[in-house]
Amino acid sequence: MGPRRCVVVTWLRPGAFRVYGACFLVLLLTAMLAMPAVADQRSAWQALREGKAFLLLRHTTAPGVGDPEGFRLGDCSTQRNLDEKGRREARRWGRLLKGRDVEQPRLYSSNWCRAQDTAQEMGLGAVETLSALDSFFSDPDSQAAQTVELRKAIEKVPKDRPVVMVSHQVNIKALTGFSPRSGEGMIIALPLDDPPKVLARIAQP
Repeated sequence: MGPRRCVVVTWLRPGAFRVYGACFLVLLLTAMLAMPAVADQRSAWQALREGKAFLLLRHTTAPGVGDPEGFRLGDCSTQRNLDEKGRREARRWGRLLKGRDVEQPRLYSSNWCRAQDTAQEMGLGAVETLSALDSFFSDPDSQAAQTVELRKAIEKVPKDRPVVMVSHQVNIKALTGFSPRSGEGMIIALPLDDPPKVLARIAQP
């Protein structure tokens, strides 16, 4: 029962004061439960700005699954790529990060064009490719080794500025245990725990 319906019941039905009171209590409890999540997200953003966490982001919308047969890195025409929606989503990520005072991060992406384009469309500066972020979707047997390399790379990159990394669903799930949607980000505590501690999950803005 939503708040407007509760108010109508209060005026139209005898004894509805109790119903209204129950509805108000539900709304109050819902708001109170949401407050810790808001506070946690604020502290996560602060940790990102201070180099005590990094942002790991799945590339934005690229219709389809995997890549076409015979795709080649370095040739975007052979790969699954961002559509215009995905590019708009990436630009919104850039605005979100700027709004959170994350304006000149160290920005890394996998060698896949859809990851590089996500990072570049953010408009936050130069993008460096990092092979440890590369998808192993077409080679699932390499998951363990690739995840070890990713952990090493995360620990190794400089933390003098906020760190933002763009990768793929399989890589992020292997590292964190969570399966992100396209364009979803996770703020992860540094140094890495085992398993990594996800401070906040940030939905596609």
